[in-house]
Amino acid sequence: QVQLIESGGGLVQAGGSLRLSCAASGLTSSIFNGGWFRQAPGKEREFVAAIRWTGSITHYADSVKGRFTISRDKAKNSLWLQMNSLKPEDTAVYYCAADRSAAWSIASLERSVRYDYWGQGTQVTVSS
Repeated sequence: QVQLIESGGGLVQAGGSLRLSCAASGLTSSIFNGGWFRQAPGKEREFVAAIRWTGSITHYADSVKGRFTISRDKAKNSLWLQMNSLKPEDTAVYYCAADRSAAWSIASLERSVRYDYWGQGTQVTVSS
C-alpha cells in the first residue's frame, strides 16, 4: 500500500502562484507514475498532469500547459505541482495520485480509474 498526503493549497489572487506538494509513504517502490487531478464543485474529477516516477516524461492537460509544472523527487518520495498564472477557473480540490502500471499511455494517464492510490485532496481557490 501507498499513502499520499497533499499540502500547499490555499487562497490566491488571479495571476498568482501556488506550489502543491505530495508526500508518498509505504510501498513507494511500486509506483511507476504520479499524477495530479482536480475537481471543482459540481464537476467531474479532471486530469491536470502526470509524470513518470522513475524518469522525466511529463504530460499536461491543455488547460494548464505552459502554466503548471509537475515534478518529482524519487529519493524523497515527493511529487510537486507548481502552478503559475492562476485563473479563477483553476479553483478546485487538487488530488495527488499514483499508479503501479509500467505503461506510459497518454490516453489512460488522463483517466482517474487508472490510478491505484489517492491523497485526501487540498483546496485551491483563485479569486478574481
